[in-house]
Amino acid sequence: MSAATRRERQRAERHQLIIDTAREIAEAEGWDAVTTRRLAERIEYSQPVLYSHFSGKDAIVGAVALQGFTELAQRIRERVATASDTRSAAAAVARTYLQFATDRPALYEAMFQLATDYPFADPASPAPLHEAFAALRDGLEAATGPDDLDLRTEVFWSALHGLVSLTSSGRLPPEAQDERLRLLVSHLG
Repeated sequence: MSAATRRERQRAERHQLIIDTAREIAEAEGWDAVTTRRLAERIEYSQPVLYSHFSGKDAIVGAVALQGFTELAQRIRERVATASDTRSAAAAVARTYLQFATDRPALYEAMFQLATDYPFADPASPAPLHEAFAALRDGLEAATGPDDLDLRTEVFWSALHGLVSLTSSGRLPPEAQDERLRLLVSHLG
């Protein structure tokens, strides 16, 4: 292995370490606890090293969000693949989305609520955003048909995000979530 290859690998490992550490701190204590100073201390590198990878906290949040979109797309595709019929596929998308948000609240916050430079519905958006949208869309296609599929996906996604936001803030009781999902899925077709 050449010295340049080794340095490249070490840089990639350090880059991932920063992302992983930010996620760990955020999941344990919230995003306010994630600072460049604290990250530098935890990964045992100086702040200038951290800044050689990311321009600041928002860029780190963005990198975490991109990983989250990849993970969400993978989970949705796995669950949809095991669905027995079209309604089950749509319900699997909804349940997977809500469970993802519940299991990883800080990750979900990075993906949808904190500032990033990643616009939605933009051809220039990074691939993980397109992959997550495609996973949602593909899971709905059999249940809704191809007409206005992108718009139906946007509405479905918006409804799911609303359920996550309202439930996590205590405005909707969590025990009625299954009934909400049943109603939502029943209105897709």
